[in-house]
Amino acid sequence: MSAVENQTNGTPDTPAGPLPEPLRFFGTTWVDHSGGYTVRRVGVAAGSLAAAAAACLVLRIAYDGLRIAEVGSFVSLLMVVMFAICSALAFRHTWSAFTTRPDPDRQASLRGLLSIGFIGSLLAYFLRSLTEAPGEGLHRAEYEKARAEYDRRVTRRSGNPSRKRRRSS
Repeated sequence: MSAVENQTNGTPDTPAGPLPEPLRFFGTTWVDHSGGYTVRRVGVAAGSLAAAAAACLVLRIAYDGLRIAEVGSFVSLLMVVMFAICSALAFRHTWSAFTTRPDPDRQASLRGLLSIGFIGSLLAYFLRSLTEAPGEGLHRAEYEKARAEYDRRVTRRSGNPSRKRRRSS
């Protein structure tokens, strides 16, 4: 019987209290930076930067296609401005989502804009992964708050026997 199995019925013990929420590519290794956390962060940074570079290359090919098709300078300029604005907005939205939970309704309404500006999202992911796992700060704050609340409830339930009120008969 392994050390994590319950002595009574052979089922694995579940840890008491709240569990950390897993992050994409990191699972729950962000909690204690174990399990190849640093290697994963480097991989995520390199992967998101490579994906952004490949996306820029694809956009360059699309722009050349518009130029070859001679659609005019207005359409070419419109395409460049559209991708620049959408990428900037996607960067800002993705960056802010690393520190606060995004509103689901707003997220749904911005889905098209975020799809067009995917390069901005990839760059935000790259920059954040240089310092921490993307979203780690938000998840850590929420997890620590949940742990503190759980510990406070457990302490309040068990309490200090010397502080308990005595019933008078």
